[in-house]
Amino acid sequence: MSVRELVVLGTASQVPTRTRAHHGAVLRWDDEVVLFDPGEGTQRQLTLAGISAAAITRICITHLHGDHCLGLPGVLQRMALDRAEAVDLYFPASGQPYVDRLRRASAAENPLVVREHPVSGDGLVDDWGSLSLHAAALEHRIDACGWRLQEPDGRRMLPDRLAARGIAGPDVGRLIRAGSLDGVRVEEVSEPRPGQVFAFVMDTRRCAAAVRLARGADLLVCESTYLSDGADLAAAHAHLTAADAARIAAQAGARRLVLTHYSQRHPDEAEFAAEARRLFPDVHAARDLDRIPVPRRR
Repeated sequence: MSVRELVVLGTASQVPTRTRAHHGAVLRWDDEVVLFDPGEGTQRQLTLAGISAAAITRICITHLHGDHCLGLPGVLQRMALDRAEAVDLYFPASGQPYVDRLRRASAAENPLVVREHPVSGDGLVDDWGSLSLHAAALEHRIDACGWRLQEPDGRRMLPDRLAARGIAGPDVGRLIRAGSLDGVRVEEVSEPRPGQVFAFVMDTRRCAAAVRLARGADLLVCESTYLSDGADLAAAHAHLTAADAARIAAQAGARRLVLTHYSQRHPDEAEFAAEARRLFPDVHAARDLDRIPVPRRR
């Protein structure tokens, strides 16, 4: 059975707290297990979340500030113990020197094959067949990019129309593969099914790129480091408030907004949810180890 959900590993910005680990998240999407921004302590958070490091298929890093990448060495070493397949690693190209050092942060031998994908521009980064990965440059204090995972559009077969044309069983599969069967075109017995979208927007000011990444997203994960009373701090440090995140979600027409990456000055996640819900209805203020489903298809 396929599963599409976000598993929250950590929700802290800059420094971990008693209740929040450094930032990190995993997207489980059918056969893909994508790790985003493995901050310090990610290896342990994976264990607490019940996710095997060996299951990870891709790693996406938005930028090379420590709270978003210092867990990478431990995760790769853990993967090397149990995983034979290569893993893909995506990151801003200007962060290459830091990635090099992270991958060689200790004397441990690591036979894991890591396919690096340094990203230097907006647009399509990779296509895995069941998902395509897109990037866009965000506006932070160093180079940072947000990620968008897009499922290809498909078609939903309509049982009543299939039955009316006498198509059933294995013939349905033949019709889908061939496009037509015995004079019946697939368009006559189906309707368009838009692919689902996941967007991941971390450290940034409000910008057009954040809205582009989130456009029509079924699940949008967005940093909300501050509340509106800290808007001056957000502007100075190139971050978002919960209200900013909600405005991005509303402008982009997203369906569900997940808030994360909180400043330690705000220990109660409910405050972030309350502020965002004044501007956007479907808000989940994440806590460490939350599991948040991707909404069912429209």
